[in-house]
Order: sequence, then C-alpha cells, then structure tokens
Amino acid sequence: MSERRPRGYRYGAWRGGPDPLAPPYDLGNAVDEIGDSVLGGSGVREALRELLRRGTEGRRGLDELRRAVRDRLRTARTAGRMDGTLQEVRELLDRAVQAERTELFPDPDDLARLKEAELDALPEDTSGAVRALKDYDWRSAEARQAYEQIQDLLRREVLDSSFASMKQSLENATDQDMQAVKDMVADLSRLVDAHNRGEDTDQQFADFMAKHGQFFPDQPGSVEELIDSLARRAAAQQRMMAGLSAEQRAELADLMAQTMEDMGLASEMAHLSDALRQARPDLPWGQRGQVPDGEQSLGMGDATSAVAELADLEALSNQLSQGYAGASLADVDEELLERALGRPAADDLAALRQLERELERQRYLNRSGGTLELSPKAVRRLGATALRRVFATLDATGRGEHDVADAGAAGELTGSSREWRFGDEQPLDVVRTVKNAVLRTAGSPRTGTRVRIAVEDFEVVETERRTGAAVALLVDLSYSMALRGTWGAAKSTAMALHSLVTTRFPQDAIEIIGFSSTAQVLRPETLAELSVDTLQGTNLQHGLMLARRFLARHRDAEPVVLVVTDGEPTAHLEDDGTPFFCWPPMPETIARTVAEVEKVARSGATVNVFALDPDPGLIHFVHDLTQRAGGRVFEPDADRLGEYVVADYLRSRRGRRAR
Repeated sequence: MSERRPRGYRYGAWRGGPDPLAPPYDLGNAVDEIGDSVLGGSGVREALRELLRRGTEGRRGLDELRRAVRDRLRTARTAGRMDGTLQEVRELLDRAVQAERTELFPDPDDLARLKEAELDALPEDTSGAVRALKDYDWRSAEARQAYEQIQDLLRREVLDSSFASMKQSLENATDQDMQAVKDMVADLSRLVDAHNRGEDTDQQFADFMAKHGQFFPDQPGSVEELIDSLARRAAAQQRMMAGLSAEQRAELADLMAQTMEDMGLASEMAHLSDALRQARPDLPWGQRGQVPDGEQSLGMGDATSAVAELADLEALSNQLSQGYAGASLADVDEELLERALGRPAADDLAALRQLERELERQRYLNRSGGTLELSPKAVRRLGATALRRVFATLDATGRGEHDVADAGAAGELTGSSREWRFGDEQPLDVVRTVKNAVLRTAGSPRTGTRVRIAVEDFEVVETERRTGAAVALLVDLSYSMALRGTWGAAKSTAMALHSLVTTRFPQDAIEIIGFSSTAQVLRPETLAELSVDTLQGTNLQHGLMLARRFLARHRDAEPVVLVVTDGEPTAHLEDDGTPFFCWPPMPETIARTVAEVEKVARSGATVNVFALDPDPGLIHFVHDLTQRAGGRVFEPDADRLGEYVVADYLRSRRGRRAR
C-alpha cells in the first residue's frame, strides 16, 4: 500500500461572497447620532428616520434624494400638451380636404359638386370627420396620401400609447407587420390571463418573449416585470385621457375606437386592459392626476410616456418622504429611483438600507412586537460616547484616576496569586498558569511534547482591596426639565457617569434615581429612551429615601450623593406613602425634604447639588440643603452639566485617596 501523502493547501483571492475577514460595517457615528436624538427626547424609530433622512458618511439621505426627484418633477410637468395627436390629425385632415377641394373646383361635373357638398357636410369634430371620410373616394392623390397618413399615424400612436416604442417600429408597417402585432396581443392576453389564474407561466413567458421579444426593447426578465410595465403604461394612458378637456377626450376616444376597429384589435385590447387592471389593482386606474402642461404638443405615445414618468416621479417622491403609516425603505422602488436619478442614487439608497440592516444585525437596535428599541449594547455605546465628550472638555490635570489599566478590582499588586474562581475579574498570572499546565501534563503519553491548559491551571494575581464608592445620582424628571431644554443633557450626564463608574472604577457602585411626583430607580437600558414625567411635582424627599437605601446596601463604600434639579421640592410622601403636591411649596414639603437630607448626612454622605435654574428660591434652598449635608452647589449651563458632574465625582475620589 502506498504511503498516504498529507493534504496540501492553496491560497488565493476569496470568491465566495463578502470577504469574511473584512472589518465589520462601522456604525459608530450612526449610533451616536441616533443616541443624540433619543437623549434629546425623540423615540428610537423617529431618531432612525431622521438619520436616514439626513444621510451619513458621504451618502445622500432621503431628503436630498427627494429634492432631486422634485426637481425632475418640475421639469416633467412642462414636458408638453396632451393634445398633440388631435392637433396633428386636424392638420392632416385640413390638408386633405383643402387638396380635394382644389382638385374638384375646376371640374364642371355634377359629381364634383356632390363631392363638394359631401365635404361641406363633414362633422365639425375631428373624429367625426375622419369617420365620415373613411369610405370617401378621393380624387386628389395628395388628399388620399394625407388621409392615409392620418390612418397610419393613429395606428402607431394608439399602439404606442399601450406599448412603448411601438411608434417607430410600425412606421410604414405592412399587412404582415400588423398581423404580427395582432398575434402578439392575442398571445399576451393569454399569458396575462394564465398569470391571473395563478398558473405557472415561466415556460409560457419564455416562449412569448422568444416569439415577440422585438416589441419589448426593455427585455423584461419575468412575467411580473412585463405585466408591471404594461399595467403602469395602461394606467398612465387612462390618466392622460382624464387630463384632457371633455371635448378633446371624446374626440380622441372616438379616434382610438375607430383605429382599434380598423385593426381588428378592439375586443382584444379591451380584454387585455381588463386583465392588466385585475393583475395590478393597486395602480391609480382612471384617477385624474397631474398631467404635463407645456408649449410643445405631444403625440399619444409621448404623452402617455410623459404622464407615466410624472406618475412614477410622484410615487417616488411619496416613497422617499416616508410620511405615511408603516413606511420603510423597502417601499422605495430602486429601479424607479435609478431611472429617475441614475445609478449613484440607487447606490445611496442601498447604503441606507445596509445601514438600517446592520443596526439590527449588529444588535444596536432591537425590533420586538412592532417597536424599535435601543439594545443594551447601544446604551453602553451612548454612555461611552457621552463620557468621551465630557473628558474632551475636562482639563487633563483634573481627570482623576479614571484610566484603570485592568478590568478587575483596583489596587496595588501583592505579589501573590491564587486559583481562578468563576466571576474573578483580577488579571491572570500567565507564568504560574502555564507552569501549572506543564507540571500537570509533563510526561503524559497522551500529550507528548504539547502543553494543554485546563481550567484548573488558571491563577489570578491578588491585589490590595481599595475602598470603593457608592454613588447615588438623583435626576429631576419633572416636566420643567423638558421645557427648559435640559432633559437631554441630564440623561446624557447620567449615562456618562454610569459608564465611567462601571468601566473605569469597577469597585464603585452607582444607582441612578429619577424623581418627579414620586421617585424610581432607573436602569441604564431604559434611561436613554425615558421621557420626562407629565405629572406635576418635584419629590426630592422620595429620591433621597431611595438613595439612602442604596447607600445602606454598600456600608463599606464611600457614600456620594449627586442631585441634578431645576426646581424647589413641590411634592413629598405622606405617612401612608401617597404623594402630595402643592405649588408654591408647602412648609411641610420643605421640612420633610430637609429631614431626609439630614438622614443622608448622618450616613456619612455629602450631597452636592447641580442647580439648572438661577431662580433665587431654588438657589437659596439648595445652599441651605448642602450646608446641612456638608456639600456644595454648582450652577452649570446645561451643555456643561456632564463636565461638572463627572469632574465632581473624580474630585471626590481624589479627596478619598488623600484621606
């Protein structure tokens, strides 16, 4: 038996789809923009919609695309008048009649006078005159030629209004050419009927295109594309007719009916129109809408194309507006957009769709039960971004000890190690871990010269335990925060502080408490989308009660209480736990709030207040409150609130180390 050779490997360019080693789609800026809108009070769905409207990363948004479509609309509305065919038929008819009169005038025969009388009795309307002259025996060759031009023009225009580009292909058409058109219409009717019955029409469509493909230069790829194109044009034809005056509409309809009868297509085309309407009932059949109105006269085919373009642009503008219930990017017709604005516009739309997909695929947005929510991953990103912006404005010397090199508990290394236990966050002792694996596996025939590390080999370094802090951040949720435009800054500040404490100072604990008529503990996952409370009241007393309970659960930590508010306390809890509100503040509300402050102070905590309103009553109250608790009062602008709060927290940490 020959020795089996090891399998070799070859390397080359990846051709199996998207590059698996490509960096992930960068969504950082998009998530930050959505977060800014959400923190400012918008819902997640509204924030995403605004981002898609604006565009991102050098790509046009929906608003800019829609403006370009509206520019095209203004041009399309001046494409020309809809009565071009009627006008051309009238000119040819006048030429024929005039040439015939010129031929008859010198003839003294009574028959010539009878023919003149017949011409004098012609109906005044164009369609009636054309019908009356159908069997007329022309004396003038020029007149006969002009009338035949009318017949040829009507055949081509009528068919061109139903089938695009038919006008040029049927110029000087022979009987054989017209028979090919009849065969095509008959086969097309059978194909659409089969589709409407739900039959499998793939082979029938292929046979149809092989036989009649010359009549469809756009080369549709499926029966759906074919029907969609024909139905849109048929609906545009009806819309074009509806845009004419009643007199023009009656004359043109009569001319079309005569032409269809002459070609033997009247019943077949009527049946095809009904079948297309059944296949695409959602199109605006028979509805009167905008039609072009310019100086140039358009034939029926060109007028139908102009109306179809106008209808497509109007539909595209509506799709891009996304201003209707249940709107989504999937509603925007990419092919229609490419026809209107070119391939770059379709690429911009594709980029927006990819952005929306990636936000969900990378778990920044969660869709559940028809609602769109920020994921915990997105909330962490918003907190980190808010913190980064805060640090960008802080002086480098005042940043405090916020850069923790490891992810475990802070503290100096002791030089010793211990076995790793589930939940440990201390750094691994790599040398001792590898040593344990070597000692365990040395000499084992199963491993040979290889070293395999098992869970029991891991050891972590021990650190000195540093006293942590327990931070209670109380944020005013009263409606006045939204009225003053400070609510977004307060939420951003809370998320920045939460991110700082949980990622840079993992030995510290933080709880965010919102207070309005009552107080509640806020989770960071819900903080970003939280709205202010429309109920009246600023119940700082209840907020301080929850803060005191939080501090009691962390007795070994340094207590820190930070309060962000824009008004005096106007609510408190009664003895039975029910909230009570009164404006102006009642002495009982002030007394209960101050009593709660003193209880917090007795636990060893300082209370620092960030007053967002320069109202003298608020400033006087918070100064009295902080004197009782040994804290301080800050009066920052809303856009610098995060800087003040984070800097105060870092300053308090430096003070604890000094002690």
